[in-house]
Amino acid sequence: MKPIFISLALFFATSISLFAQEQDAATLHDAAKKYMREGDYTNAIIALNNAIKKDAVDIELQKDLAFAYYLNKDYANAKNIARPLIDRPDADVQSFQILAMILKIDNDAKACEKLYKIGLKKFPASGPLYNEYAEVMGTQNGTEAIQLWEKGIEVDPGYAMNYYNACKYYYAKKEKVWCVIYGEIFINLDSYSRRTAEIKDFIEDEYKKIFADADAMQKEKSKNIFTDAFLTTLFNQSSAVAGGVNAQSLSILRTRFIIDWFDKYAAKFPFRLFDYQHQLVKEGMFDAYNQWIFGDVESTEVFKNWVNTHKDEYDKFINFQKGRVFKLPTGQYYRSAK
Repeated sequence: MKPIFISLALFFATSISLFAQEQDAATLHDAAKKYMREGDYTNAIIALNNAIKKDAVDIELQKDLAFAYYLNKDYANAKNIARPLIDRPDADVQSFQILAMILKIDNDAKACEKLYKIGLKKFPASGPLYNEYAEVMGTQNGTEAIQLWEKGIEVDPGYAMNYYNACKYYYAKKEKVWCVIYGEIFINLDSYSRRTAEIKDFIEDEYKKIFADADAMQKEKSKNIFTDAFLTTLFNQSSAVAGGVNAQSLSILRTRFIIDWFDKYAAKFPFRLFDYQHQLVKEGMFDAYNQWIFGDVESTEVFKNWVNTHKDEYDKFINFQKGRVFKLPTGQYYRSAK
């Protein structure tokens, strides 16, 4: 029986070896991705290394291998794999992001800064690179960070995280107008995350502060003509919140605002956020939209009661919102409008 057992063992070992040889790079890559989803980074590394033996050119394999080493906390190998990738002619934004992520383990801000500068020289319209560069700079120099977030918004307006961080920055700096505007853009780009609830709190709080301060108009006015137009139009409707700022009064205020804005300023300042609000007004969904932003922030119980008594209206808006993609065009950047 012993010789038979040895023969069977050799047979299975040979079969497994042949099977591994027959697997092409794409099959091994798929297996590695499955391992990574399952948190089995060691097997992912094995599969990726074997895939690279079959296809040493594919940068996606190299990026995933660097990332797998990173997740497996083998930072030395992660860095060795990732560093050469940024010099390749087919390097992409993700190549820079992966290397930066590894460099951050060493808390090497200078190396990260240098890397992001190289990356942005190659990809000057990359919102993700501007955002991550700003996050590195944010611990050192807030002024430089906001300049980077603003640039990211200008060149890549569809990337959400620059709005998120800029909104938080302006909230801390008590710059209410751009906190409100960027916050609302963010929650339309990223509508159902933990960050969404956080930013909704900021937006409502800033509206309250705008109208609670008798001198807010003068404090917020600036040489920025878009900001001035926004505030002028907003304060023209201030009677809507004379009894207090809440979800219902904000809905009235903002409905009047958007109608007035389109009468006076829409042609001069085309702006996707206000176009979307105008669309919702015309289609009878703006009340539900405002409840979605402010209702739960104000009072969960009151919001639930509103939804229960306006179920068809709210369902119509939610279905519409989930079925649309909120896209922002370039060329509608007004933070530096003079």
